[in-house]
Amino acid sequence: MISSEEKEQLRSEFLNLGFDVVRFSDLNPVDDDRLREWIEAGYHADMEWMARSLEKRLDPSLVLEAACSVIMLGVNYLPPAGDAATTQKGFAKYSLYRDYHDTVLAGLKEAGKLLEERFGLGPREYRYYVDTGPVVERGWAAAAGLGWQGKNGMLISKEHGNWLLLASIFVPLEFENDGPLQKGRPDKDAEPELGLLCGKCTRCMDACPTNAIIEPGLVDTRKCISYHTIENKGAIPRELRSKFGSRVYGCDICLDVCPWNRFAQAGRQELLESRYAVAELGLLDLLKMDIETFREVFRKMPVKRTKLRGLKRNACVAAGNLLREEYWWPKDGASREVFLEDVKRVLLELAETDEEPLVRSHAVWAVYQLCGDEADALLAKAKAKEEDDSVLAEYLQG
Repeated sequence: MISSEEKEQLRSEFLNLGFDVVRFSDLNPVDDDRLREWIEAGYHADMEWMARSLEKRLDPSLVLEAACSVIMLGVNYLPPAGDAATTQKGFAKYSLYRDYHDTVLAGLKEAGKLLEERFGLGPREYRYYVDTGPVVERGWAAAAGLGWQGKNGMLISKEHGNWLLLASIFVPLEFENDGPLQKGRPDKDAEPELGLLCGKCTRCMDACPTNAIIEPGLVDTRKCISYHTIENKGAIPRELRSKFGSRVYGCDICLDVCPWNRFAQAGRQELLESRYAVAELGLLDLLKMDIETFREVFRKMPVKRTKLRGLKRNACVAAGNLLREEYWWPKDGASREVFLEDVKRVLLELAETDEEPLVRSHAVWAVYQLCGDEADALLAKAKAKEEDDSVLAEYLQG
């Protein structure tokens, strides 16, 4: 067993590397029934890697045979108060940085060097991940006391609210368990409790426009805006599009409404590299974006995962929702009519000429949302051009 003094020294050194929270847990099994049931119910949508890696996620010894403990790390990504990045609705806050998989990984590499120097470990004797490996990050984070899993399924911290990026290090070392957060007398061997400090609050569940949170802690990914704007590579279900509002990459709705965020302060960001200027892009910028601009603007950012066609698909949906949510409208009221006409024009161009059927089909949908009865005539060229395109057959019916 590693002594308490050595453990606290290591915690301090990891904090100095830029991590905002450092907690230790033994590897008692996490609750596997909920995860199994979630996958069996198909709530993971088409993310088949979740199903393929299920056993490893539930049994860390399949990841690192000699693993005895996990060190759970958190990085606060809340932008500074007053910055437009905190209030914008188009992009999930975490995406307004250089890809955290890269920048937090740099901190993990330094943490690994400390483990090697301090405990004589070889580089193959421990494993670290930042949201990329077969790890139940939120489960282990709750077990270690970084926070608790809220009714939105996300980890909530008393100090950092909903704004922690999680990383983990599995080690063949025995650390005393920090234990989960609890209401009563501390018990380091207690099971983490879902919704521990949520009380009767259901703001996250009530706020979700697609009703993706079907019960406390259980999210049906097939309805989730974040999933569809990032992971879904095909068409966004028609019945959900009108509920996406202004969102073009990810969704923070169920995080933003959480009352615990009132305690959160902006992170130190020593392991992050901000790209807040992306939040200043306008909807027309996104709709008209070409591949060279996409690569330049989103270089080394999470948004690049959608590829240009995915981002423009999402922008088309946001454009179709302009009459429902006004986030993307210009602040100058005198230019609103011009803006709307410009959006319609660009959507028509996309419907007729974009090389991606996925973009064309969502542009067609958006035109119907904005133009109503006039859409049939406006889209005549697009319909004539695509009448034999099976990919668009469903969407060109309006």
